[in-house]
Amino acid sequence: MLLALVLGSVVLRGAELHVAVSGTDAGDGSPGRPLRTISAAARVAQAGDTITVHEGTYRERVTPPRGGESEARRIVYQAARGERVIIKGSEVVRGWKEFLPGVWKVVIPNSFFGSYHPFRDLIVGDWFNDKKRPHHTGEVYLNGVSLWETHLLERVIAARDVGAWFVESDEENTYLYANFLGKNPNAELVEINVRDSCFYPSEPGRNYITVRGFRMMHAATQWAAPTAEQIGLIGTHWSKGWVIENNEISDSKCACVSLGKERNTGHNVWINDPRKDGATHYNEVVMRALAIGWSRDTVGSHVVRNNVIHDCEQGGIVGSLGAVFSRIENNHIYDVWKKRQFTGAEMGGIKLHAAIDVVIQGNRIHHAGRGLWMDWMAQGTRITGNVLYANTTDDLFVEVNHGPFVVDNNVFLSEVSLRDWSEGGAYVHNLFGGTIVSQPEPRRSTPYHKAHSTAVAGLDSTTGGDDRFYNNVFVGGGLWVYNHREFPLQTEGNVYVSGARKYFAEKDGVMVQGDRVVLGEDGRLRWPGFTNAAARLVTGDVLGKAKVTGLGYECADGAALVFDRDLFGKKRGAVMPGPFAEAGELRLW
Repeated sequence: MLLALVLGSVVLRGAELHVAVSGTDAGDGSPGRPLRTISAAARVAQAGDTITVHEGTYRERVTPPRGGESEARRIVYQAARGERVIIKGSEVVRGWKEFLPGVWKVVIPNSFFGSYHPFRDLIVGDWFNDKKRPHHTGEVYLNGVSLWETHLLERVIAARDVGAWFVESDEENTYLYANFLGKNPNAELVEINVRDSCFYPSEPGRNYITVRGFRMMHAATQWAAPTAEQIGLIGTHWSKGWVIENNEISDSKCACVSLGKERNTGHNVWINDPRKDGATHYNEVVMRALAIGWSRDTVGSHVVRNNVIHDCEQGGIVGSLGAVFSRIENNHIYDVWKKRQFTGAEMGGIKLHAAIDVVIQGNRIHHAGRGLWMDWMAQGTRITGNVLYANTTDDLFVEVNHGPFVVDNNVFLSEVSLRDWSEGGAYVHNLFGGTIVSQPEPRRSTPYHKAHSTAVAGLDSTTGGDDRFYNNVFVGGGLWVYNHREFPLQTEGNVYVSGARKYFAEKDGVMVQGDRVVLGEDGRLRWPGFTNAAARLVTGDVLGKAKVTGLGYECADGAALVFDRDLFGKKRGAVMPGPFAEAGELRLW
């Protein structure tokens, strides 16, 4: 009996498999006989096991063949403590020959790429705009930095001070031409994308996986449309219960982190059938997802936290339907859509469809084009304590959602703070340093859901209005843009600075003369504090119920909402408008 108990405890604790660049895949994964590849460890790891990867560079796509069984019996992939572990979707390319002065050429057999050839695969998909030129999923890197793709060899020759590449291929070989900013590529580190991901299951339903502590980079990702399978540099592939934490993730041709959709409910259905509009197609995708069991039991409930995510040309974190009930917190996301060689919808620091009961908290997002984009079915969503700035499109775009969703204690400092094409939002204790754009959307009917569920309760168009604005500070913009919305706002305790204008029916908004609030490059913000007798403690009961859904404002887990803490988590004493409980010199990061 005692022996059985001891053996049982070993099973529950799980095995630890070690991986090292000095190892061999014929090893047993012990510290003395480590495996050589993470993929080899993945093939043998079972629920409850931990894969510990030691220092070095691993050029592979990790494709987990199974997941864990529960929160308590996960499969954990982790970098060894204090060791730098890099997973790359690229390979080193040598043998460059000078084609013209400053322009180099290499000939690569197509067999080098195996089953996937990024330099013959063009980016394509629903809502993608190629700007009338081809783009490949492949990329060329000089000492870790991507060069610029051009579709004309002449531009490689002309753009020697930029760093550009051009590709052509035939049935046997691929021919790459590039300039390397005056450097000899054979004396530098030159890499090219060869894999479509660094960490991604080939099948849905690989649940309860943890990925922590890695440096992941270089992936030939395809456009992640909401109607397509969304493959990211790292992605969950329609699974449940992943934890992605403490990683640095960068240099994806399209999406860095994907919490997105699988393929069977539709893959780029609009471009394949343009007879119907994209909104109709996506409604059909939603219904097909429900038919195969889209629910809290099967997908979502992920945690993405404490990651640094950058240099993704489509999105830092994307997810269509598959991000439901998740938490995205304390990530630093920047340099998204940096090159701007192509464009389209589905782009931003964080871009989610169906952010049902998703909490987005404590993230810093800047130089991302669009910061946060909550598109369709943001219901029960809470966006709290985030800092956004230097985003050229807008900080937050809420598109055709019906509420209830909550935006509180955020700092929005880009030129456009909020682009509101939704209704039923509650905005509490925010700093809006830019303008607000309000627009109805009567052309599209989009779903709303039963409380804390993926189950569709109905469809409706977006009339606009029916928002709540309590205890916010507006600098140079204001709520006047809602004056002609059909449904009225609830407003109370707001402060308007530097010419910001009130909502026409607002009785107690306070106008303050002063300079714009400026965020320093070091994250310092001087907060003067705003006293306002009308400001009071706001709760979910104060916010009421959203017009279309008939649902109240509460936490994602159904608990009561009370906005008694500020952006830093500090308890509010006397209630003051804005995201900070006290005036003073503040450090936001």
